[in-house]
Amino acid sequence: MTAFFARDSVGTADVVPVTVDGAPVEAVAGQTVAGVLLGGGRDAWRTTRGGGRPRGVFCGIGACFDCLVVVNGVPDVRACQRTVCAGDEIRSQAGAVLPDGTARAAVGGAVRLAEVVVVGAGPAGMAAALAAADGGASVVLIDAGRAVGGQFHRQAAAEFGVRGKEFGASRVLSHERITYLPESSAWAVEGLRLWVQSGAADAAGRSAFAVDSQAVVLATGAYDRVLPFPGWDLPGVYTAGAAQALAKGQRIAVGRRVVVAGTGPFLLPVAESLVGVGASVVGLFEANRLATVVRGWSSDPMVAVSKLGELAGYARVLAQHRVLLRHGWTVTEAHGSDRVEAVTVARLDVGWNPLPGTERRIECDAVCVGFGFTPQLELAVAAGSRLTDDGLAVVVDSQQQTTTPGVFAAGELTGIGGAALSAAEGVVAGAAAARSVGHSTAVNTERLPRLQRFAAALGRAYPVREGWKAWSVASTVVCRCEEVCRGEVEGAVAERGVE
Repeated sequence: MTAFFARDSVGTADVVPVTVDGAPVEAVAGQTVAGVLLGGGRDAWRTTRGGGRPRGVFCGIGACFDCLVVVNGVPDVRACQRTVCAGDEIRSQAGAVLPDGTARAAVGGAVRLAEVVVVGAGPAGMAAALAAADGGASVVLIDAGRAVGGQFHRQAAAEFGVRGKEFGASRVLSHERITYLPESSAWAVEGLRLWVQSGAADAAGRSAFAVDSQAVVLATGAYDRVLPFPGWDLPGVYTAGAAQALAKGQRIAVGRRVVVAGTGPFLLPVAESLVGVGASVVGLFEANRLATVVRGWSSDPMVAVSKLGELAGYARVLAQHRVLLRHGWTVTEAHGSDRVEAVTVARLDVGWNPLPGTERRIECDAVCVGFGFTPQLELAVAAGSRLTDDGLAVVVDSQQQTTTPGVFAAGELTGIGGAALSAAEGVVAGAAAARSVGHSTAVNTERLPRLQRFAAALGRAYPVREGWKAWSVASTVVCRCEEVCRGEVEGAVAERGVE
């Protein structure tokens, strides 16, 4: 295990005494349980209920439930989401552990009221909350994080004493018509009533309550899309987003020799975050060929030109740290007994099929993979909102209104398009929501077409090709939660005659 805590990059954080499997550990205020465990030399602390496979952090944002741990006797706590407190007793979790039934959420109390409720405090949610509040509406802003900003604007834990970038958080937090609910999860929707749990992530006794509104804006964001390959379920394989979240928020480098692979421009800031906390990125592998990327951006030259400065900045960082960027290559296998020790990379044809004879083995202790993003659609589906034909996004009109009356959507769940488009959609959704509840709010959609052009060019430059299906074999795990292998799925399909 070679993940490490970049302690020198942290300011004046206080020591927090905890125990890990009975041994005393001095954590740092602001660290998550995952930060403590990774920084202390562990990359796995749970075993799966079926095969007893080791698991640790994978997604890093609370979406996958790979990193479950027992805290103060309560099982199934997501280590990447739970911030440590003095006296916490942290224990490894073996297999499936059922709660003893004594710890229950405190349900009840007065129903909270707001004209507009916004779920998610990333670029889209922040913009929506501000637009609705500026338009005169009372707003409740619900987010699972400890601070506004989402994944895009993630900052180091406040306790670390690290000066962050200004991105408008102070305006959200100080707005007289915005009530911000951090560490709060909207877990159910009934019409325009949201059911919320609030308190430390997965802790016993979290408060549960309802929030009633006249309009809801969903801005729930997205998580990394990962394509399966042999060994992708080993500890030491992370999503690209997890590597960045740990680096930015926890000052954790997931390894000393790290391979980054996938497709899309997000791989560049991930590599930048890794070298920023002291990791060595020994290879950056973009699955799409350079000709594909260039052709995609060239389809809209004005969009391409607007991103040249940003690209040049990343190029300087990669050159400074001697990071090798190769187009048309990817990781096709991860090797190791109980953690990643090496990967195999191979050159791909234009359809992403590995070319025989091009395979190379690279020694590494971590691999970060990401092939774009998948919108978090659960609440939108629960609200009854219609999805696009491919099921990958929520259908909205020109005002960001979904097919469910009173429910608006903005950001990545309406289609992957980047932070600028997310924020612009948030402005429209927030203003339209305020207008729908009776405020005289102007709804300006003029910025959307230009930013939607960027999203379209992005999709053309970084497509996901069908050849990825050739990377896995019958024994490759395709469902991490249930430990189902590709061969089992293919057998079930053949047995039932599914076409």
